[in-house]
Amino acid sequence: MKKLLWFQLATKRILILLLCFTSAGHLSSMAQATKENPLFASEEVLELTLTGNVKAALRDRSAKPGKYTASISYQLTDKTTISLPVQLQARGNFRKEKSNCRYPPLWLHFQKTDPKKQSIFSQQKKTKLVMPCLDDKDVIKEWLVYKIYNLFTPMSFKARLVKVSWQYSAGEKLQGPYYGMLLEEDKQLAKRNEMIEVKRQLTPQYVQQLPFLEMSVFEYLIGNTDWSCQFLHNIKLLAADSVAIPFTVPYDFDHSGIISTDYAHPPEMLELNSVKERRYRGFCVSDVKNFEPVIKKFNSLKKAIYDLYNNCDLLDRRYLKFVNRYLDDFFETLDKPKDWQEAFMYPCKLDGRGNVIIKGLNNN
Repeated sequence: MKKLLWFQLATKRILILLLCFTSAGHLSSMAQATKENPLFASEEVLELTLTGNVKAALRDRSAKPGKYTASISYQLTDKTTISLPVQLQARGNFRKEKSNCRYPPLWLHFQKTDPKKQSIFSQQKKTKLVMPCLDDKDVIKEWLVYKIYNLFTPMSFKARLVKVSWQYSAGEKLQGPYYGMLLEEDKQLAKRNEMIEVKRQLTPQYVQQLPFLEMSVFEYLIGNTDWSCQFLHNIKLLAADSVAIPFTVPYDFDHSGIISTDYAHPPEMLELNSVKERRYRGFCVSDVKNFEPVIKKFNSLKKAIYDLYNNCDLLDRRYLKFVNRYLDDFFETLDKPKDWQEAFMYPCKLDGRGNVIIKGLNNN
């Protein structure tokens, strides 16, 4: 009888402990969901309207553009309009130039206001808004490139596709809507991954090696040569602390072959005919075995990468046909050891064409 009573008590305690652990796990996951940035919690295309000194902000392409007062608004599912004060400021290098782009990318400077606390922008301070340069369909294509890299690692920028309209003053005719894109802020990316930002320039040999190889092959996949670790050009560095070896995080993919914007041209030093032509731009890794886990990971994500495009109803048939061929070419290379070794060993070439550091890739 005593043994039975002891067994019942022990069983009850175990059940209570299991319930506690389960509840704790549930609460932990709920807390994590609560902490999630609401701006990037949905895949739905967000419709935004900018009102105010928008014309002045879009026209100010100077070396140090000013900040211009405006408001940003969007509608909730019940048709309630949320409007917040914001300051607009042109940003970027290539895309800021009038000769290159019709509209420059913008900084959205958010203010600390009570309405903001209840809005989708509650965690935003200084956010990048990618505006349509020449064709807003290019923004959709670049957004999908961010989504590809999200498949590989949480240490990647989140992106939210938007449809943005603007009016230069109240009552004036709306411009747009055009597709645009909001990007996760640098500090949000670092905090989400429990990292800190690193702003010193490093050669690729002094960053986390396997993630760097994955990133370099990803850049090869999309046909992007417009990046440099040495100059922190379209690359951010994150590390666990001030003395830890940093990770590389890529961004800005509009010059890649998979997008093929009308304004994209490869640097002359790379001797490429088009951005659609791939060129591996990592550093020389003499032991090809280092690439084997990278190739395995790419092959494991192959279907997911194709699905991103083939399940996206915002793309036209012509582009879908092109992008499937472009992806086919990449994965066919991975299927042939001789081909991928030749591609990824390019930086080891002795004629000086391999590990090219392109002049002019400066901080942006």
